[in-house]
Amino acid sequence: MSKDQNSTRYLFVFRFAEDAPDPTPEQMQQMHQQWTDWMQGMRKKGQFVSGDPLEETTGKVLRGTRGSQVTDGPFAEAKEIMGGIIVVTAPSLEAAVELARDCPSLGGPFSVEVRQINPLNL
Repeated sequence: MSKDQNSTRYLFVFRFAEDAPDPTPEQMQQMHQQWTDWMQGMRKKGQFVSGDPLEETTGKVLRGTRGSQVTDGPFAEAKEIMGGIIVVTAPSLEAAVELARDCPSLGGPFSVEVRQINPLNL
C-alpha cells in the first residue's frame, strides 16, 4: 500500500481530566459548534476519515483466555477519561500532529494522543 496522504491514517484519542468542571449548556453548545467546524474543515480537505464521541458510561475490559475476566474499565484509578476518537489521513506523523493542534478543546483539561494506524492487509 502506498504511503500517500490518502493511505496513511492516524488515530486521535481525546481524553479529559476526570475532575474537570462540567461546562454550562452555553459552553457545551459553543464547544459542539467548534468541534463540528473543525471536523468539517478536515472533511472538506479529505483528511477526516471517521470518528465518534464515546458514551459517558463505564466500559468493560476483558482479560484472560476468551475474556474470562471482565472488569469495569478502563481503569478504576484513571485520572483521565477517554472522550472519543477520530481517524484522519495525513502525509506524516508531524502533519497529523499539526492537525491535532487545531483541536478546539486543547488549552483546557483535554489532551489528544496521535498514533499512526498500521493497516491490516487481510
